[in-house]
Amino acid sequence: MNPVLASWVRTRLRSAPGAACALALLVALTACLAAAFPRAVDRYEDAGLRRALDQARPEQIGVELAATLPDLGLTQAQREDALRPGPLSRQYARALATVERPLVADRAQSAYGVRTTRDLPATDPWLPRPTGLPAQVSLVAQQGLADHADVRTGRLPRAADPVTAATAEVEAAVSAETAESLRIKVGSVIHVPGVERAPLAVRVTAIVTPRDPAGAYWSTQPLLRTPSLVRLPGPSSEADRYWLGALLLPSEAAPAMLGTTGSPWRYWQLAPAADALHAHDLEELRSTIASLESGPGLSRARAATDPLTNVNTDLDEVLASYGRLREGVQPLVAVAAFGTGAVAAVVLLMAGGLAADRRRTELALLRARGASLRGVAGRLLAETAVVALPAGAFGLAAALLALPGARAVPAIAAAATVTAVACAVLPLRAAAAHRVVRVHGGREDVVSVRPSRRRTVAELTLVVLGAGAVETLRRRGTSDSAGDQLAALAPVLVGVIAALVLVRLYPLPLRALARPAGRLRGILGHLSLARAGRTSASAVLPLLALLTALTSAAFGGSVLAGVREARDHAALLAVGADARIESTAPLPAALPDRVRRAPGVRDLAEASITYQARPDAGEQTVPMVGVDPGAYAALAGRTGLGAFGEGELRDPAAGKSAGGTGSAGETGSAGGTGSAGETGPGGETDPAGGTGSAGGTGSAGETGSAGETGSAGETGSAGETGAGTRQEVPLPALASPSTARTYGTRPFPVRLEDGTTVTVRIALVRDRTPAVTGADFLVVDRAGLSDAAARPTALLVTGDHLDAGALRSAAGESGHVRLRAEERAGYVDSPLQSGAERVYAAAVAAGAGYAVLALLLALLRTAPERIALLARLRTMGLTRAQGRRLLILESLPQAFLAAAGGALTGWATIRLLSPGVDLTTIALASTQPPPGETELHTDALSLAVPALSVLLLAVGVAVGQAWWSGRRGSVKELRAGDAR
Repeated sequence: MNPVLASWVRTRLRSAPGAACALALLVALTACLAAAFPRAVDRYEDAGLRRALDQARPEQIGVELAATLPDLGLTQAQREDALRPGPLSRQYARALATVERPLVADRAQSAYGVRTTRDLPATDPWLPRPTGLPAQVSLVAQQGLADHADVRTGRLPRAADPVTAATAEVEAAVSAETAESLRIKVGSVIHVPGVERAPLAVRVTAIVTPRDPAGAYWSTQPLLRTPSLVRLPGPSSEADRYWLGALLLPSEAAPAMLGTTGSPWRYWQLAPAADALHAHDLEELRSTIASLESGPGLSRARAATDPLTNVNTDLDEVLASYGRLREGVQPLVAVAAFGTGAVAAVVLLMAGGLAADRRRTELALLRARGASLRGVAGRLLAETAVVALPAGAFGLAAALLALPGARAVPAIAAAATVTAVACAVLPLRAAAAHRVVRVHGGREDVVSVRPSRRRTVAELTLVVLGAGAVETLRRRGTSDSAGDQLAALAPVLVGVIAALVLVRLYPLPLRALARPAGRLRGILGHLSLARAGRTSASAVLPLLALLTALTSAAFGGSVLAGVREARDHAALLAVGADARIESTAPLPAALPDRVRRAPGVRDLAEASITYQARPDAGEQTVPMVGVDPGAYAALAGRTGLGAFGEGELRDPAAGKSAGGTGSAGETGSAGGTGSAGETGPGGETDPAGGTGSAGGTGSAGETGSAGETGSAGETGSAGETGAGTRQEVPLPALASPSTARTYGTRPFPVRLEDGTTVTVRIALVRDRTPAVTGADFLVVDRAGLSDAAARPTALLVTGDHLDAGALRSAAGESGHVRLRAEERAGYVDSPLQSGAERVYAAAVAAGAGYAVLALLLALLRTAPERIALLARLRTMGLTRAQGRRLLILESLPQAFLAAAGGALTGWATIRLLSPGVDLTTIALASTQPPPGETELHTDALSLAVPALSVLLLAVGVAVGQAWWSGRRGSVKELRAGDAR
């Protein structure tokens, strides 16, 4: 830097240290956030990938190279040599070299060896035979047994040198689980069939325990660690089972397998190193695996091992499943990133514009004295860079230290972009304002300035882009628009368009109100409107920042609220209430009272659920639920799952068999007819008109033990026929739409699991019901069921802050307890979901913070002029209270415009984009809710809170300015204002 330029920079920094510190703080904070975003995304995506690999079985994610020995072309000695450790080790090393990044093999868990591909029957009589079938074994000679196992009993097996196909006996080890299941001890000898020779004797010399049972060394072939009880394939019964275990031979004993019927294969299993795999390499990973399975990678693997080698892995399926989850989350996070980035960019532009306006007179004087435009811009760039470059580096370092373990290049690029923008804003803004030499400028308020043609063209271009983005998002949706930056920019563009429209409309109401206000007696209304109309036309930037931030906050808040609602509703559908206690057998009679006394329980509904009810005596089964209509109707109404009226489901005959007449022939509790044949409460005469022995009439003229007659003249214990079939008035039933379509509204019998039959008639149709899930169900009054079928098998509990421990203690061993809160927490089964939510919430919060900063910058820009104005007006008799009201009234039009416009724009954005936003992936991952359950809906708090905050902040700043100006003398303020 030349001495003149250095002297300029030092002088400017000394003359305005506060502005330099504020710029440094703004750049450091913005660079830190910009650098932190890609690193945070990398961290949660990598964590999600590792979780997906951990949840998959090692045999799924391992890459196995396997090769048989050719039947022809090799002598017996060559075949034996091919199975020895030396050649296998060299082939293993070459196989590892063929694996290309980003796929990295975990050498500690990778292995190679020889195994039999056909299970060998062991006819030794002491081996267990659960169903009479002999046990079978698999011979495995896997390298590295001593490094991955601890010897519990005996010693590790050794091999005589050399072992051939004719060797009569070899040594082996077995895992502790295999030894326990197959009753193997150290010294046991197991004989397996030979080929053209006597059976091969395998002597067990060690019982070992795996050091890392879940590691790929033991779990890629689980049989090495854990034996299995194998069921014979085909239509055989469950009794046809036998034990299958693995005998672990030393590597040098592998040639002995050639003398058996096991058909040995060589294999090289490569375990991927999960910590070395990264989500940003996902496409390259999938390409590498595809190449290994059937491409150039397979050719290299065969060249390294054997021409007959095949590669098998399910890692590509695991990665594809993770990729679908990632693609569903990425677009929503991109929306938040673009929204926050746009607001941050506007704030940086505002900061540069504020500095240029503050130094307008100085720069105009320099230009008037002959300074070149390039020279002025260069000096401004130098003084800004001296502040911004160290601040940007500090912000980048903070992000790198706070979020380790992620890529540095995207973070450096983001921080460098922020720093470059901060350096360039002031020089470019000054060059644009002073390209023509002038001392005095014209008025630039929103009322007098007319938009230029260039501005009109730019605004129309943004409108076209915004409309295209919205239509793209609505048509393709977030689930199909991964990587489509235009779709991710849709909310931001809607906010930009709204800001431009509002800035054009803003002068109209001011002009309309200025004249009526001028005829008022007070001066505050007219003066505040005039002051609001004199606001600089450059107020489009603060309004743009506010509207973009409010739109992003409303959209982001609605997304987060929609995710919470989707999980809560899915958990409610799964549980049916706040908690559920269910058993396959009837619950104890005392359990409901114990549950009611548990902390937080407000109410419960008992339900007897028969999952195998058979309507019309057919083969199709439908879940049938017996409930108490009052409690169940209250539960359905509270949860919103198929609400209905209590009386619509109640059994019309429930009280008649127990109700009879009073002493004077009055109506019984269920509407039975007295001696004078009075009708029941429904106003209908009994259809059969028969009278019970106590003057009560049964619902169908049947007499049971209380005087009801069975339909065939037989007397049952409770008005039922001897066969246990209820033949009175059908029970009204609540059914699903599919069940109603199948059976209609006619009465039809339903046979229950206890052998009884009940006649029902579908009276209500609801899409859902709390007790059961699925497309088919029937709900009836359990008072109409037999005593056995009516006993409750489930309790549906409602309440706030339920104590899971207390509920499980009350239930004991009698039922399984499920809580809605635990079910909801289970839907977040990947760090990809939780990480995306945290980043989304942080982006929304950062956008809101930048919006507040934009509002403060806009108010700070006009603060000196406002304070000077108050000082002048006080010399003319304006009181302090009037000064406060003037500043509040002056700031309200813009604040109200931003708040109302932001809320309206946010609402419109959500309404426009909701058809294309799918929250299923981020909310529920693999769980698929019913259609329409995860659509984006407007969240009232996300609209109202940011808008009200803008109003309160604007009023608070106005009050603060009035208070501050009142503390200082008018003369001092006038001098300060004149100086400015």
